[in-house]
Amino acid sequence: MGKLIPNRMTILVSAGLTVVTVLILLAMDRPPICECGYVKFWHGQINDAGNSQHISDWYTPSHIIHGMIFYALGWWLFVRRAWGGANAFRWGLPLSVFLEAFWEVLENTPMVIDRFRSVTANFGYSGDSVLNSFADIGWMSFGFWLALRLPVKLTIALALIGEIIAAIVVRDNLTLNVIMLIFPIEAIAEWQAASTHG
Repeated sequence: MGKLIPNRMTILVSAGLTVVTVLILLAMDRPPICECGYVKFWHGQINDAGNSQHISDWYTPSHIIHGMIFYALGWWLFVRRAWGGANAFRWGLPLSVFLEAFWEVLENTPMVIDRFRSVTANFGYSGDSVLNSFADIGWMSFGFWLALRLPVKLTIALALIGEIIAAIVVRDNLTLNVIMLIFPIEAIAEWQAASTHG
């Protein structure tokens, strides 16, 4: 035992958590797909009505990195700390899906949407489509799988590359999002705003 390898039961639980999340988001009146009426695999603008409405965008790397971070958390809990007994390590994926699903629901509440609009680079953010949230859980799971399969140093390198590229191209990434949501820094806000007005 050294890796968080899911089994059939934990994969089914993860799928069930994803379905429940979709139902919750629909009950919250989130749009099933982009209100533009079509679905794209990639949407590259972060400050228009299509942001966070399609299958992938410039925030997809953040969700992949979520999976890597959640894998590390699960490894620390279930393998290093041996929390929950000998077979508990298989529950790393459901834990990760639960955490991502919790964020997807929280992220689409009026309070968090307003927070994003007021302090982050996403001044036009209106929440996610259900498709986008579903895809984000999938991208997180892909990040979990990468962390499961790849050496730790390569996983960290990929995460850093994703953060750097997103910061260069759209002046936003997971690190900047967390900073601006929790403790907004005016200099960062001005730098991000310059990319949309300059």
